[in-house]
Amino acid sequence: MRENREVTFLPHYFNTMNKRIRIKDIAEQAGVSVGTVDRVLHKRPNVSKSALAKVEKVLKEINYQPNVYASALAYNRSYTFYCLMPKHASEAYWEEIEQGIDRCVEFRRDFHIDVKILYYQRFKNETFIEQYEDCLNSNPDGVIIVPAELELTRQFTDKLHERNIPFVMLDSYMPDLKPLSFFGQDSFQSGYFAAKMLMMLANGEKEIMLMKQIKDGHVASKQQANREVGFRHYMVDHYPNVVIHEVDLPMDEEHKRYGAILEKFFSTHPNVHHCITLASKAHIVGKFLLDTNRRNVQIMGYDLVGKNVDCVKQGSISFLIAQHAYMQGYSCVETLFRAIVLKKKVRPVNYMPIELLMKENIDFYHRDSI
Repeated sequence: MRENREVTFLPHYFNTMNKRIRIKDIAEQAGVSVGTVDRVLHKRPNVSKSALAKVEKVLKEINYQPNVYASALAYNRSYTFYCLMPKHASEAYWEEIEQGIDRCVEFRRDFHIDVKILYYQRFKNETFIEQYEDCLNSNPDGVIIVPAELELTRQFTDKLHERNIPFVMLDSYMPDLKPLSFFGQDSFQSGYFAAKMLMMLANGEKEIMLMKQIKDGHVASKQQANREVGFRHYMVDHYPNVVIHEVDLPMDEEHKRYGAILEKFFSTHPNVHHCITLASKAHIVGKFLLDTNRRNVQIMGYDLVGKNVDCVKQGSISFLIAQHAYMQGYSCVETLFRAIVLKKKVRPVNYMPIELLMKENIDFYHRDSI
């Protein structure tokens, strides 16, 4: 059980007309003791009605605002947040999120905040259940969730609501689950935007390629599925006659086998010069294009992971759409901090900007511009 130490006579201040108001000043104006003012400010018992009325009158007159940062620090308690996210390899979007989480924990270290990350495997529901049960058994102060399927995630969030544990959703927005807040891109608009940018390059082309990484016939996340809806919506509206060839790279295949799949595709589709993937693995195709010296083919993808950046600089990836993964991780922790520690209201929906990066501007993109 965490220690919850009470500290008497906290240093609350309010500046008005260049004068700093102290608890001692409030006590003198109200004609009560400093201890009585402290109990009123912290809504503690054992305050008479007359003393309460005097203190509240003075607080109203000076428009008193407490120093919430000083109060939170003075209580000197610790907070543990949990984050459930997919198990992932390095050079992935999720790694950037973890780095943002770590940065916020370091920034708020004076408030004794810790974030524990639990990993589940995509498409294996039992691992999501196992991890959320471990989370619940630890009785966290707050939770960050990268959701699985809606009904599976609902099992978890219903229990969080029952226990009054606030949670923030990351990556995929499920408003029916009533999260405290959400951070991520508007997936539909992102896919629509991606299609529009792609066709500025591929205008006049009759065929394009859509590369997807799949598991058991499904893409890895709801976010990617929604991007594809936006992508196809734009194509139907503006380029209905362009043929979209899908190339599925199974996630359980060894990476060395991807080369054979891509070689077969490009050999049988010599008129395809533009490709897109709605996930963070554009470098799979980008590296293949470099290795096979196919300079007449370009790919567009997502996320500022290192291997993607290398392909942009070498010319095999034309554009990357940034979704501020680092900022998302940072902001999720900061939102729980503001809501739980500082007791402040937070914005419920936070869509990340949709930014287009290319060889000429990628070095000027700062992931940690919080």
